[in-house]
Amino acid sequence: MAYPKQHSMIKFRARIIVGFICLMFAIVSVVLFNLQILNYEKYQSEVINQMTSETTVRANRGKIYDTNMNLLVTNTTVWRVFIDPSKIKEYDDKLLIADNLSRILEVDYNSVLEKINNNPKKRDITIKNNVEKETADLVREFIIENDLSSMIYLAIGSQRFYCYGDLASHVLGFTNVDGKGQYGLELTYDDYLTGIDGKLLTAHDAQGNDMPYKYESYISAKNGTNIVSTLDMRIQYELENQLEAAYENAGARNRVTGIVMEVDTGAVLAMATYPDFDCNNPKILNEEFQKELESSGYLPDSEEYTNLYMNLLYEMWNNKAVNDLYEPGSTFKVITSAIALEEKVVKLADRFYCPGHYKVEGYSSPIHCHKRTGHGSVTFVEGLQQSCNPTLMMLAERIGRDTFYKYFEAFGYRAKTGVDLPGESLGITHTLDGFNQVELAVYSFGQTFKVTPIQQITAISTIANGGYLVTPHILRQLVDDDGNVLYSYDDSAKRQIISTETCETLTKILADGVAGNGGAKNAYVKGYSVAAKTGTSEKRDTPDENGEFSLRVGSCVAYAPADDPVIAAIIMVDEPSIANVYGSVVAAPYISNLLSVVLPYLGIEPQYTQEELASMEIPISDYTGKTVKDAQTEIKNKGLNYEVIGSGNIVTSQIPKSGSLLSSETGKVLLYTADKEASLSVTAPDLVGRTAAAANKLAVNSGLNVNILGAQNYDTGAGAVVISQSPEAGTKMARGDIITIDVRHLDGTD
Repeated sequence: MAYPKQHSMIKFRARIIVGFICLMFAIVSVVLFNLQILNYEKYQSEVINQMTSETTVRANRGKIYDTNMNLLVTNTTVWRVFIDPSKIKEYDDKLLIADNLSRILEVDYNSVLEKINNNPKKRDITIKNNVEKETADLVREFIIENDLSSMIYLAIGSQRFYCYGDLASHVLGFTNVDGKGQYGLELTYDDYLTGIDGKLLTAHDAQGNDMPYKYESYISAKNGTNIVSTLDMRIQYELENQLEAAYENAGARNRVTGIVMEVDTGAVLAMATYPDFDCNNPKILNEEFQKELESSGYLPDSEEYTNLYMNLLYEMWNNKAVNDLYEPGSTFKVITSAIALEEKVVKLADRFYCPGHYKVEGYSSPIHCHKRTGHGSVTFVEGLQQSCNPTLMMLAERIGRDTFYKYFEAFGYRAKTGVDLPGESLGITHTLDGFNQVELAVYSFGQTFKVTPIQQITAISTIANGGYLVTPHILRQLVDDDGNVLYSYDDSAKRQIISTETCETLTKILADGVAGNGGAKNAYVKGYSVAAKTGTSEKRDTPDENGEFSLRVGSCVAYAPADDPVIAAIIMVDEPSIANVYGSVVAAPYISNLLSVVLPYLGIEPQYTQEELASMEIPISDYTGKTVKDAQTEIKNKGLNYEVIGSGNIVTSQIPKSGSLLSSETGKVLLYTADKEASLSVTAPDLVGRTAAAANKLAVNSGLNVNILGAQNYDTGAGAVVISQSPEAGTKMARGDIITIDVRHLDGTD
């Protein structure tokens, strides 16, 4: 029997124990409540992270096509090399992996070692992205030879590949190392081109060993959307050829640019800046900029060298057609004339007098015409074709300040065009408050305000398409990998600015000027009616360090066929360094060359005049092995002349060779028989500087055939002269050989 005092002590101890148990239970309950209720998702995530590893499955970036579905940009297979530091326990393994991966992948040894040592619990640490197949194969060999398959991995991925390297480089742009768009279409449509990466979740046990396949989860990647652009690869290629020729022949100091655009839709068929760059290696300077860097005198490791390199890099990437501003010069006279015709303040036969200058109220000195001696009395039509500044200034006075400015805004000169390329610049123009009589006068011929080439060709396209302002664009469609169209660009016009009648009248004036004696004669294309206007603007009116007073910009705008325009084109040459810097010389000939290829490519048939047919060049056949009589008949049927040399009956050789082009007026084929052979008996005469007619006559009298390049309308104007010949003067040639001359009109200015 227990004593009362002892019983009381037992009960007290029991209460303490029960209380302690209750307290422990309460604490455990609170902890469990926190773990399972309040922070369930947090701790579940931590547990899962300890039990699973996640590998990214890269999505392919969308492809880019031209308008004919020719592939321009795609993706190539590359690999990501990554390690699992949680499996790399041994010190020797760490050194082995760091040493070999740094050597194979050409990465820093210490960097690899730090990634191993500093991330002991991580299961996926990237060592290098975008590893090509040859290098990836070396990594595989190293893994197999050293049994490191649980420590080093390769994940397949893709890298951007530009199929033609530098073709349309300023339009397409490029991506960075992470696959994000940096310039051009790659940047504008980055959100569409970028796909959605997938994931591979792999489970592992408490010891870090991979668990069976049934514990894996795979989320597939979704590829990016593909772009069908408005670019036409063939037209793009030809534009770039002509820009390179213009750059080289004009000695352009600040690059050249050009655009070809559908006038009805604003679809850009071609756009380029030269010199260009390789989209696959965008951080490598092109040849021209590399020469500038090397000639700087800076040491390669210096800050000055690095800064210059970066400045040149950004300049090289800069899309001159969209990002750079220039004064359009006389190409703007088309717009001033359109306003005057629309407002009916001028008739075609109205006469103006140009003494070589014009005095404008509010300006101290007379404003000069490009022809300082003056054009004399000219009609409105002649004034525009001859690019007479006083005529345009008088037109602007008739139009008036407010009306002119209203149209200036309507043509889009006070706003961006909205072209779907990054970094479009806004032109520099006066506000209406600052637009007075002097500004009105100089604006009339395209000076003292600045626009982009894309703005200028958009305004010119308005004249070409009957008066409707369009939005220039590069996107035609967005499509998926199965070819389903997800989106089509709305290329409807914004608004009509001027009447179709005004546009047709102005187009005829411009086309007649090209075919006749206008300033844009060098834009002539045989078989096609081309409406064109050239322009030359000043960039500097004060002497530079070399004592030169003016840098110039020469340009030419054109559209064709003039009777039913389909395309417009612009070429702008920045800072030509040759003697004749006018747009009629440095830009118009290359517009002609461009259109002579593009128009027939688009299926637009030439319509030759009787004069053009009379001067057509005819391809000759291979007459060797034929009887003299048969050869004579064939040549005669082609409308060409011939001469038989020798007394045999079979043609054994001929000059020129088959496939050569001969003038239907003066061309002659020499047929040799077995008893005679051709000899180098003719010395090429010096034809440079002579008129086309005089050069042709001298060459023919020397016994040579002539192939004429450049201006085909050389019978118009006294300024058509030979600027080069091949072969050069003094070269020994066979009688009947072809001498090629390049003809330009040098009497035109802007």
